[in-house]
Amino acid sequence: MLFTDTHTHLYYETDGDKLDELMQRCFENKVDRLFLPNVDVESIAKIDSMVKKYPKNCFAMAGLHPCDVKENYEEVLDEICQSMVDRDIYAIGEIGIDLHWDKGTLAFQQIAFCEQIKWAKDLDLPIVIHCREAFDEIFEILESEKDNQLRGILHCFTGNLEQANKAIELGFYLGIGGVVTYKKAGLDEVLKQVPLANLVLETDSPYLTPVPYRGKPNESSYLVHIAQKLAEIYETSIEEIAAVTTANSISIFKI
Repeated sequence: MLFTDTHTHLYYETDGDKLDELMQRCFENKVDRLFLPNVDVESIAKIDSMVKKYPKNCFAMAGLHPCDVKENYEEVLDEICQSMVDRDIYAIGEIGIDLHWDKGTLAFQQIAFCEQIKWAKDLDLPIVIHCREAFDEIFEILESEKDNQLRGILHCFTGNLEQANKAIELGFYLGIGGVVTYKKAGLDEVLKQVPLANLVLETDSPYLTPVPYRGKPNESSYLVHIAQKLAEIYETSIEEIAAVTTANSISIFKI
């Protein structure tokens, strides 16, 4: 049994010993593949350090998180773009639009999102999308960019069935995390109408901790609790959840 966490910020842990403990718990729970989304310039070195320490388990992305898109976004994008030279990058992410915190930067976010989609197409890489209170805005851009190269993951999917089907139609997998374990979220009812073949697992560690650890910092080893919930939803074994979602991650990231 092999699990893949397609979206974890485990590199936020700066204490080397604690990070080793987090990784050891991953291995104990068969979470052997971790994909690390970039959020800003400062996170590049943290991701690289983790990849260097765990080269067979950790894989880097590059991108500017929409919440970090400010007036100087062009300079920051240039720096992140230059950082990809001579590095193994497996996706452009996490990128997208977030209108929860600041609607005033929407125009900047839209431009930055489109620019990074262009990177992905130029490099033949998938994109990993952050979407918060912005499905319409995200889908509008994806529709305009739709072609044979556009692909990836809609990270932290918590939408309705119509939005799920739209994302799948556009060539995206749905990233399913801890929210699926929350009783009032309703995501379980949506997923009952979505094929498992369209899903990947993620934790978004240290955020969105699944039950039974909700309220505590999340970690990638908790992926097993998300998988167990999906096994209940799809009335199958946790081994089948691991096999299908990891195969999907291989299809996306090509590793």
